[in-house]
Amino acid sequence: MSAHLALRSGNPALGANTFTRVPPVADHEAMTIGGTVNKTAMSLAILFVAAMYVWGRGAATGQLPMAWVVGGFIGGFIVALVTIFKKTWAPYTTPLYAGLEGLALGGISFLFEQSYPGIVAQAVFLTFGTLGALLLAYRSGLIRATENFKLGVVAATGGIGVVYLLSFVLGFFGINIPLIHSTGTFGILFSLFVVVIAALNLVLDFDFIEEGAERGAPKYMEWYGAFGLLVTLVWLYLEILRLLAKLQSRR
Repeated sequence: MSAHLALRSGNPALGANTFTRVPPVADHEAMTIGGTVNKTAMSLAILFVAAMYVWGRGAATGQLPMAWVVGGFIGGFIVALVTIFKKTWAPYTTPLYAGLEGLALGGISFLFEQSYPGIVAQAVFLTFGTLGALLLAYRSGLIRATENFKLGVVAATGGIGVVYLLSFVLGFFGINIPLIHSTGTFGILFSLFVVVIAALNLVLDFDFIEEGAERGAPKYMEWYGAFGLLVTLVWLYLEILRLLAKLQSRR
């Protein structure tokens, strides 16, 4: 049973003891689902503004400001680690993370749009469409975050992480894993599988946020819950972007 409890979320930001280690507080100081939704909306707005800034710079000059993109990725990764280990800092680090990820995503989106016109709008629509559909399914009870469901999603997420890490390491030796980058049938099926797993991680995020509200977690955990959702949404968007690029390259 302990093994089942140890694996609760594929999202590193929302681990097994994310909320259980946080002492409950009085109702007026407690985390709420509505508050988390508001913090998530604010974080997405910050991300969008930062992304549009980099996109605008690229469109105006015809050149992508790579320093902003690289700085966004590296800075976002560092801030994410700080947020995970210092949850009480989430009200400050989550907006910062959103801005940094926005810089990175704006640059990546600009590059994809140059190669495949219209792809970014499709990816954004599919990302938020998936978010809305899964939230509706979760709230209606069509999808339940049972222990077996969680274990399956976590195992699949871990497997994907290992494949990506292996690809990153082998890349230093000039070796590519065809499954990840291929536009053939198996490459597309792999990307589709990753998109599905990324989407299912949203269900685990919903479950953890709901659990935090039920346990009376402190108010700052609303920002932390927004951070966890943002991590998953960024991953989902990038994977949808990759899948759409593979599909369009076959035309």
